[in-house]
Amino acid sequence: MRKYIFISGGVISGLGKGITSASIAFLLKSAGYKVVPIKCENYLNIDSGTINPIEHGDPFLCEDGLEADMDIGTYEKFLHQDMGHANFMTVGQIYRYVLDKERRFEYGGEDVEAIPHVTDEILRRYEQSLDEQNGDIAVIELGGTVGEYQNVLYYEAARILSFRKPGDVIHVHVSYIPNPQHLGEPKTKPAQLSVRMLNSMGIQPDILIGRSTKPLDARRIERLSLFCNLDPRDVMTSYDVKTVYEIPLILNKQNIVERITDKLHIDNKSTNTADWETFVDKVKAKKEKRAHIAIVGKYFSTGEYELKDSYAALFDAIDHACWNLDVEPHIEWISAEKVEKEGMEKVLEGKQVDGIIVPIGWGERGAEGMITAASYARTHKIPYLGLCYGMQLAVVAFARDVLGWKDANTAENDNSTAHPVIHLIPTQKEKLERRAYGGTMRLGSWDAYVKAGTYSDEIYEKYNAYKDKNAKLMSERHRHRYEFNDAFTDDFENNGLTIAARSKVEGLGEMIEISKEQHPFYIGIQGHPEYKSRPLSPHPLFLEFIKACTKG
Repeated sequence: MRKYIFISGGVISGLGKGITSASIAFLLKSAGYKVVPIKCENYLNIDSGTINPIEHGDPFLCEDGLEADMDIGTYEKFLHQDMGHANFMTVGQIYRYVLDKERRFEYGGEDVEAIPHVTDEILRRYEQSLDEQNGDIAVIELGGTVGEYQNVLYYEAARILSFRKPGDVIHVHVSYIPNPQHLGEPKTKPAQLSVRMLNSMGIQPDILIGRSTKPLDARRIERLSLFCNLDPRDVMTSYDVKTVYEIPLILNKQNIVERITDKLHIDNKSTNTADWETFVDKVKAKKEKRAHIAIVGKYFSTGEYELKDSYAALFDAIDHACWNLDVEPHIEWISAEKVEKEGMEKVLEGKQVDGIIVPIGWGERGAEGMITAASYARTHKIPYLGLCYGMQLAVVAFARDVLGWKDANTAENDNSTAHPVIHLIPTQKEKLERRAYGGTMRLGSWDAYVKAGTYSDEIYEKYNAYKDKNAKLMSERHRHRYEFNDAFTDDFENNGLTIAARSKVEGLGEMIEISKEQHPFYIGIQGHPEYKSRPLSPHPLFLEFIKACTKG
């Protein structure tokens, strides 16, 4: 069986196509179908790794090393399964493949054109993804909004596939239903025009989902049905809720699986969402405990606005752990540059802080503020979790404060320091010299041995998180090129900072910690546990961090 569901969006970006795609995929999976989500991005970048997170949000890191769009992370969280290269494509990937093929004379002298050669390559990748993952149904999210020049070939490929495989392809369109305050009623005209634009590209949606602040009433559904040529049963609503994890349940109540299976001519199997419903009830329930967490980062600001998307996976991981522990998270977004100028005491004045996280980052801007935050957490006995850059700068802070090396730094920011406690390993040095930035870091899943008797060992053991329990072998996702400098290992360990884990390959320092006897929770990890956290299985490091924050 090969079936295809295209998800498109209209009017504005950020409507929730990714949530809708993940919700539909989740419901079909819960009904017993093997679902393959695919995200089609419009940019010419080969992947999301070289894009500024303020521009496009936090690149999501996969097990196979793919640096992808955040929607790939949404798919993982809803489906509880790993995504990778087979679930993601960009226009840049498509063009590069077609042009490389032309250079090898594999088109036999044809003039290579956008149609059919580019569209055929798009369709080939859909089939390849289904083959590699043994899938029944591909749920294909088309990036951007209908009518954009950048994504026209994806829509043309969808139209061609509908023509080639009648009865095997449906199109779900997500559009905006604004509710202007001065009018007092939702307006359907933007969605009507969005569908009209879709029609002009040769596609008639099979299902329309209206994104609105409140559920659509019968009058709005009737208008959309009439003007968009749809059965009223195929006009659905996805409205604002406390948690996006409620969206699958909302769509399920509107019989979306029944409508999809009917249109695809496959069995309408009952969905099993009991565990998800229990989870959503827990998320929405009133919490007795609170955790006030300060995140000291450098990618919050965009113009005069603050952007949560730059650390999307981190915010999700905190939520997952808090919900599991019946804790209400309260996040303080703190600019590392502000800490540099004013100091932690001034920035935190009047704020309750139960824990501090220093997340991913690159380069010198804001680094001193992050180092200050790591020092503050250590000296004030505040639970601290350092993620990648946050681990590296915690090492720098310890070297300066405890070892007395005032010039200590990461070689990324000061290549002339006499104490480069974080340095570039030789395999990465060669890549930087030839400016090979894209996809060249230590990426994806890497195994590491955790040191017996450490707090880190206790955590992985407690939550049965070891890949190999007997060997104390764990695995985390990585996205970095600078490493702990082993030349200084004895200096650190003799003064209270333990190297708690080392990579299976090359023996690189993967985790650092201060013992529980000296600090309630002070752990840094070179990997990114936030990318492996899922709603029904929070990551152990975040669970223990939140427990430390709440003294639970």
